[in-house]
Amino acid sequence: MTGQRNAAPIVVKRKKVVAGGGHHGGAWKVAYADFVTAMMAFFLLMWLLNATTEQQRDGIADYFNPTVPINRVAGGGDGPFGGESILSEPTLALNGSGASANNPIQTARPRSDGGPLSPDDAAEEATLREAEKRLLSYSGESAVSDLLRQHVITRLSDEGLVIELFDTAEGRLFREETAEPSPLLRDLMAVVAEVAALATNRIAVNGHVRAYPAPLRRDPAWDLSTARAEQARALLAETTLDPARLHRVTGYADRRPASTDPTAARNNRIEVVLLRRASALSGI
Repeated sequence: MTGQRNAAPIVVKRKKVVAGGGHHGGAWKVAYADFVTAMMAFFLLMWLLNATTEQQRDGIADYFNPTVPINRVAGGGDGPFGGESILSEPTLALNGSGASANNPIQTARPRSDGGPLSPDDAAEEATLREAEKRLLSYSGESAVSDLLRQHVITRLSDEGLVIELFDTAEGRLFREETAEPSPLLRDLMAVVAEVAALATNRIAVNGHVRAYPAPLRRDPAWDLSTARAEQARALLAETTLDPARLHRVTGYADRRPASTDPTAARNNRIEVVLLRRASALSGI
C-alpha cells in the first residue's frame, strides 16, 4: 500500500486535431494566385497599349470585331461597304498587288521594287535596263570607260533611269564656280547621248550644286544649278539625239545633297533621266 501511495500520478492529454477550415486552410492561396494573375494580365495590357500605334490598335480592334465595316470612314450608307456595291470601282482595295476593274495591274509597290507591270510598261522597263547595262559596260575608248567608272552611277526609279554624273577630286564637270562645261563633261555627255538613243523616252536634266557658306550675301546655288542643267541640255542637243525628247530642265540648288557633307564636291552633279512614259505624261 505504501508503494502505491508514492507512485507518480498518470496524466492523460487529449489533443484536439482541427482538419482544415478557417484561416488555417489553403483556399486563400488560390484567391491570391488569381489576383496576381489578373494584375499581371492588366499590366501586360497596359504595356501593349503603350507600345502600339493608333493604327495598329485599330487593326487589332477590327480583327476581334467582325461587324466593323471595311471602310472606317463615317458616311451616310450602311452595310459593310458603306452603301457601295461590291463591284464599285472605288470600293475595290489597292493593296500590294491588288487591282480593280479599270486598273487590272495597278500596284502600291514601285516599279523599281518589282511591282507588276502592264505589257507596255514591261517593254519600257526592259529598254531602260538595257540602256543601263549598255552604259555600265561601255567598251569605247579606254580613257572614256575609266571616266564612266569614276564619274557616273545609275539607278532605276519610279521616275525612270537616272544617270548621275558627278565631280570628284580628280575631275570636275564644270569650270570652278561657273556653268562652263569642261572637256570631261563633253565626253561623258556624248556617251550618255549614245546610250539614250537606244530608247525613245523623254529626257529630263537636273542640276545640283554643293552648299555655300551661309554668310554669303547672295547664294549662287539656284542660278548656278539651273545654268549647269541648261548647259548639259545644250550638250545633248548638239548630239544626234532628237531635241524633241528633251522634256524638262531643272535646277535644285543644294536642296538634295548626295553626300552627308552638303559642302562636298560630290554634290556638284548632273542627272540625266530617261523618263518613264507615265512620268512624262503626268508632267512631273
